[in-house]
Amino acid sequence: MRIMTFNTQHCMNYITRETDYEIMAKTINDLSPDFVVLQEMRNAGDVDGFENQTKILADLCGMKHYYFAKAIDVRKDATSPYGNAIISKRKILDVQNIPIPDPDPAERKGTRWYETRCMLKAKLEGGLTVLGLHAGLNAEEHELAIKTILENAEDTACVLLGDFNMRHDNEKLNALKEIFKDTAEVMDNILFTCPSDKPEKKIDYIFVTKDIKVISANVPNVISSDHRPVIADISL
Repeated sequence: MRIMTFNTQHCMNYITRETDYEIMAKTINDLSPDFVVLQEMRNAGDVDGFENQTKILADLCGMKHYYFAKAIDVRKDATSPYGNAIISKRKILDVQNIPIPDPDPAERKGTRWYETRCMLKAKLEGGLTVLGLHAGLNAEEHELAIKTILENAEDTACVLLGDFNMRHDNEKLNALKEIFKDTAEVMDNILFTCPSDKPEKKIDYIFVTKDIKVISANVPNVISSDHRPVIADISL
């Protein structure tokens, strides 16, 4: 099975800075995954540019099964949904949108933008559990994201994909490695993902539980979004 995570930056072409569903779909189709977890996706709303991007990509990729997990409305005065998504060739048997708690405003020490985040949890036909998320930018948000993952992870047949906004040497990731293994580390590679034209940091990951065999893991040399996608071939 090939699995994939991809931060689409709301399907904006990194070069032209315009919405470009075709280049996003081509990126996915060229890699031929069984499913893709997507970050920074928009859904239908009252604001120009907010449409059902998950369905659009699913249709372009020939994937019948999809789900959008809303984290926020980008604009407080209008419906403008933004969050994570999954598109899949395999049937989605059950799916949840799990909120990641916000840090207490009184305890925020970070200097970067705080934003409410969420994690989707999907059960796919064939027995695989998929966790997909986009973590925040600050240390307190990282801690709450990891806590949410650990509270919802399965011990076996579980994969965790997304944009963690944590570099590969961040010690907070060690808690995840009690349950999961980083597919890139299995292949003895760091796999930088961002920015897509000249990657210099790894913040996008595919983790799998330790019962899952990792056949390969890679970051394809493709510039479509501001992040490169990550793929892994696995066997249950």
